[in-house]
Amino acid sequence: MSTVLVINAHPLTQSESRTLKALEAFITSYQASHPNDTIERVNLYEDNIPEVSAPLLKGWAKLRAGEAFETLTDEEQQIVARFNELTEQFLAADKIVIANALWNLNIPTKLKAWIDTIVIAGTTFKYTENGPVGLIDGKKLVHIQSSGGVYNGQDFASQYIQNIFAFIGVTDHTKINVEGIDHQPHLEASILEASLANAANVAREF
Repeated sequence: MSTVLVINAHPLTQSESRTLKALEAFITSYQASHPNDTIERVNLYEDNIPEVSAPLLKGWAKLRAGEAFETLTDEEQQIVARFNELTEQFLAADKIVIANALWNLNIPTKLKAWIDTIVIAGTTFKYTENGPVGLIDGKKLVHIQSSGGVYNGQDFASQYIQNIFAFIGVTDHTKINVEGIDHQPHLEASILEASLANAANVAREF
């Protein structure tokens, strides 16, 4: 059995979002073809996703200086504990699914905050005399992204997701695009149908 960690990086509902329509098509197909696997969902717009902030940095500094966790302020303890919880959840997962829309040629800020919880020196990568080396082995990633235009994976957001995961060692990467509807609205139904079918097909082999 595998654990699939699903990261929902879109604030709208499935009925309102092309991204989430593709995500649900993927999950429905995945559950049908992998009935014994466990799916864990994180909604970045509803769950507590800490950003790198003064309390977090101060808490880390105290811990590096040898102070006990209990000596941190309540705010520092809460943010450090939640940050670590998200890191451990990622480490425990076998497969990762990320779903987001392309906004202003970039990923949502909430998604960047979550990524900060998994790119950890000494845990998911390390520095060597020959440069950084990823420490994550065996995980698989599917990245679902919607966009109004057609980029074929060459947009900054797609490249960033692929490169940051490769940086920590995750190189088994599949991209699902839902793109071009805003540029060709008369083709919305056919574009969406093809994208959802692709998501379902990818899920069966994931």
